[in-house]
Amino acid sequence: MQVLNYPAYSFRFKSSENTVSIFDVIRKKFVILQPEEWVRQHAIHYLMETKGYPKIRINVEKQLQVNELKKRYDIIVFNPQGEVDILVECKAPDVTISQEAFDQIARYNYKLKANYLMVTNGLTHYYCKTDYRNEKYSFLKDIPDFRR
Repeated sequence: MQVLNYPAYSFRFKSSENTVSIFDVIRKKFVILQPEEWVRQHAIHYLMETKGYPKIRINVEKQLQVNELKKRYDIIVFNPQGEVDILVECKAPDVTISQEAFDQIARYNYKLKANYLMVTNGLTHYYCKTDYRNEKYSFLKDIPDFRR
């Protein structure tokens, strides 16, 4: 797999019948290693190992109802009060992060009400703080460290 713009993390892999899987520490199972999954796993480890978020506060690939459509978010991180603190949208490395990706995460966030948003393709990362009072997003250099 392609080298991504993240620190080096340790991953567990498994091969069977021409398929490589990677162990997801949140879902506690091996999942097929696709380019977007490679980015997702790096983002998970970034949140846990670099930013200090506890594994118990992270949720991966769950269904979400947006209007009448069923969607799946990539990663959310809950704060100690059980509210969504961070919403992460992952794209494959060959997918350019465009306005469409921001529109997608904004639609999901309309329902989830996260404090912070992260959009990544593993090479480029964007971080935003949500300002609900003024109905806007402020771009940040990084997601805050877990310090609660």
